[in-house]
Amino acid sequence: MRTDASPDLRLFAEIEGAGRRAGSLVLPLIGLTVALALSVAAGIALGPTVVPLGEVLRFLGKALTGGEIRADEVTGYSIVWQVRTPRVLLAAVVGAGLAVIGVAVQALVRNALADPFVLGISSGASVGAAAVVVFGLFAGLGVLALSVAAFLGALVATVLVYFAARSAMGLTPLRLVLTGVALAYAFQALMSVLVFLSPNGQAAQTVLFWLLGSLGAATWASLPMALVGVIVAVIVLMYLGTAMDVLSMGDETAASLGIDAAGLRRWLFALTAVVTGLLVAVSGSIGFVGLVLPHVVRMMVGSGHRRVLAVAPLAGAVFLVWVDVLARTLVPPEELPLGVITALIGVPVFLVVMRRRGYAFGGR
Repeated sequence: MRTDASPDLRLFAEIEGAGRRAGSLVLPLIGLTVALALSVAAGIALGPTVVPLGEVLRFLGKALTGGEIRADEVTGYSIVWQVRTPRVLLAAVVGAGLAVIGVAVQALVRNALADPFVLGISSGASVGAAAVVVFGLFAGLGVLALSVAAFLGALVATVLVYFAARSAMGLTPLRLVLTGVALAYAFQALMSVLVFLSPNGQAAQTVLFWLLGSLGAATWASLPMALVGVIVAVIVLMYLGTAMDVLSMGDETAASLGIDAAGLRRWLFALTAVVTGLLVAVSGSIGFVGLVLPHVVRMMVGSGHRRVLAVAPLAGAVFLVWVDVLARTLVPPEELPLGVITALIGVPVFLVVMRRRGYAFGGR
């Protein structure tokens, strides 16, 4: 005798089939890949000193193949290979990472307004960065001192948030958000005290510029750890994509489908905390990327997490490369903080997304 499938099994089948109904990802992926390649080339060429695209490609070819550079080309070669290329590539990595972690955090706390910094991790990193600027901690590490201190501050913040938010029920979304926000205020107050008591008159300006995001200190040494962190995050989150779909529907639904919501939330929290720490350590706090980009991508490809995670890294990379170009070229020779530009772009985009008919911010 034939019986209908249970509601839970039908729900699971609906989640699994969401991608097939939403259409192919081929065109968005190809389009964004081409856009990213063109954006990287343009980002290297543009700046206070414009380098012709042909020269950019020639210098990159020389650098990759070990070709010889004439004496009169040393300055242009240094600008292209030593200054702009690592900066543009780091912008792409950080943009991709913030977009991906934004998707994960919104699933973690089941809140459409969440971004990678809602858990207080960036505020902990800012305390570490302020300690370097004010007291000269880790001075022996040279240019890496700020990044190392910021990452350690982020890890300390992660541990504090975890133990403060943990309860007999595990890491619940509401407790995570409230704890993260409360500790963020505490870290910001501590950072303000450090800057206020500093005898260095430039400390406040330096810390403020770093807090708003900057890639001015980008070097080739800045790339590997951030790149590895983002790649690992994408692979792990893609593997957890279906489970994240279920988690976004609530813990009861997840339990009925055999998913340990508390355990999954712990893994997501650990992953997002570590990767956010790595990104903040090399770029400072760049807001709105992790908040807005996941919603824009959902409008493009649907709300299934695997689909969003396939497209979000490319979208975030393209976006932040052009934000960095604007930061370097709008008011030369001065450089604007990246967070200023992302906010100016992100706020109107978010308002448009919010008012778009039929879009439920990833809800079902």
